[in-house]
Amino acid sequence: MSRTRFVHQALGRRSDEVEFVDADDWYDSPSRTLGRYNAYCAAHDTDETHERHERHERHETHETVRPRRVRVIGEPVWSDRTAFEVREWTRYESLLNIAFAGTGHRILCPYDTRALPVGVIRSAVRTHPQLALGPRRSAHCGRYVDPADFSAECDTTRPPALPAGHDDVPFVRGRSAHVRRALSAYARGLGVPEQLTYDMVTAAHEAVVNSVHHGGGRGVLRLRSDSDHVICEISDTGTPTAPPPPPFPGHLPPDPRAASGHGMWVVRQLSDLATQTLDPADSVVRLYFRRSAAR
Repeated sequence: MSRTRFVHQALGRRSDEVEFVDADDWYDSPSRTLGRYNAYCAAHDTDETHERHERHERHETHETVRPRRVRVIGEPVWSDRTAFEVREWTRYESLLNIAFAGTGHRILCPYDTRALPVGVIRSAVRTHPQLALGPRRSAHCGRYVDPADFSAECDTTRPPALPAGHDDVPFVRGRSAHVRRALSAYARGLGVPEQLTYDMVTAAHEAVVNSVHHGGGRGVLRLRSDSDHVICEISDTGTPTAPPPPPFPGHLPPDPRAASGHGMWVVRQLSDLATQTLDPADSVVRLYFRRSAAR
């Protein structure tokens, strides 16, 4: 019996008040999952019923929107993940604390200690500030690690070695159109579906433009593939005088009203996995696209 059926039975008739989503559909990529939570909570964080307050002395009518807190029980899919994927999913669990700080929304993350690997459980107590101890009981987790420190720790482990290959595409400022053409041709040669090709080209080109703008004006796009992924690695020569990168670059939803800061968020939303090594002397962004992904 699935866990969802257990929840349905426990809630009885009240299960109609809960929205159920299949974890395999929701948890396909760390960045996209965070984006889905952000969009869902933004769409449900106010009550549809407005309270009207009439102020007769000024003959004015004011409407105030009643805030509504979203409550989520979300369980990531940990089975059949590589060590690299597990690391990025644990980073995602930590980033949720930043993404929803001060919003009033709450997410409860269940972990099956009987079945999950020990490493996953150990990371869980470091990425969650509160531990549920039973009905209406919780306690502060003394092993909780600040998301900035946890993310920096994740970055100390390098991603898997880049597969062998020779499809390297140099780029320079003002001449990035050939990057799109080269990647499109590479994807066609692999038989990549059209929508996935479009996402790859869009994400890689955005990363190249970002690299040109912040990384010295030139670099190299390396195109590689293995049985599971198409991989796009964008490296540049860096700018020693560049300011330090912002915290959590591209990991957190940008302010929709901001004029900039959206590029790497879009890149991560289109990629299945992404890694960044941002250094004034040499920056590398690597994007992974699952070849079997249905888009």
